[in-house]
Amino acid sequence: MQGVPKWFRRIAEMETRGPGAWSEREPQGGAPAARRAYTEVKERLLDGRFAGGTLLSENEIAQRLGLSRTPVRQAFVQLEAEGLLELYPRRGALVVPISASEADDVLEARLLIEQHAARRAAAAAPVEEMRAAIAEQEASLPEPGVRFIQADRRFHLAIVSAAGNRILTRQYEGLRDRHQRIAAATLARDPARRERFLDEHRAIAAALERGDGDAAAALLGEHLRGAHELVRRGR
Repeated sequence: MQGVPKWFRRIAEMETRGPGAWSEREPQGGAPAARRAYTEVKERLLDGRFAGGTLLSENEIAQRLGLSRTPVRQAFVQLEAEGLLELYPRRGALVVPISASEADDVLEARLLIEQHAARRAAAAAPVEEMRAAIAEQEASLPEPGVRFIQADRRFHLAIVSAAGNRILTRQYEGLRDRHQRIAAATLARDPARRERFLDEHRAIAAALERGDGDAAAALLGEHLRGAHELVRRGR
């Protein structure tokens, strides 16, 4: 397998060893340990609790989760394959920072999808779902940003889904991890920005409720570019 990326070789090795490579269980019969380690670490990568540039220790994560190091190592390998971690033997795993090019690419993709969807969704605006997402954001303001970010994604996905194009919605769903990670980085740099994001969501929702897709698309563009600029300034 010469010339094959390191992470690919590791995944292949685990696959040839069979399901047991991913199925070490917790002492008291919980979910497979590797899956649990993967879920727990990825959640913290996406919501910003493990910020870009942080060096994660296998041993520390294992102790925190009450697991052996083996499932944590397996989770790290999978997260490296997804581009979220970079492994350093005997040192740990580096959380890969959000690059300027990645942020630019995500912005471009979101503008193309969301502005088009807003114009289409104006004919049948997802009023209840948008209002529910906004209410969730309002309720989460006194808390850390995790719940706010989840509601943010719910708001934007409601608009994309309302456009009625399943292929486009699946493409947008593919941006989920990057969307969440960039939103977390944005709010970490300026927590007070949540109020502004909420006001912008209210304005977008109001435009869609009155059937003005062009206005909603323009407001969405301003909203997304504003968040993007904050990420770029923080680099």
